[in-house]
Amino acid sequence: MTPNSKPASDWQELLRMAQGCSLVVERVRLPEKQIAIEGEFALPELARLSLEDQVFIVAFLRSHGSIKEMEQTFGVSYPTIKARLNRISGQLEFIETNPSPSRAEVLERLKAGEINAEEAIRALEALK
Repeated sequence: MTPNSKPASDWQELLRMAQGCSLVVERVRLPEKQIAIEGEFALPELARLSLEDQVFIVAFLRSHGSIKEMEQTFGVSYPTIKARLNRISGQLEFIETNPSPSRAEVLERLKAGEINAEEAIRALEALK
């Protein structure tokens, strides 16, 4: 990587050199604030995707999730787009947006009068 190259091309070169191996960032610098932080920082999941997959995801977002538009952009069929999305999503960890409550949370809600005993029993049984 050369000092005069663009940051995006530096990042792409780094991903190419890593060839799918994990990367650890050990120093982060904010030049405008004259701050540098050293430590061990994991890359965000999307940054760990291959450059090709990152481009694909950006195109998908720009098309507002339209598979028809993706077919036209990439010149491939619906099943090919779906297969690629499935492959990429398999590489990502998803956050549970509506996690089941824990036993303690159910009991707290019961204690606070937010739910009755019957609702608490159903919620606790659902945890099994």
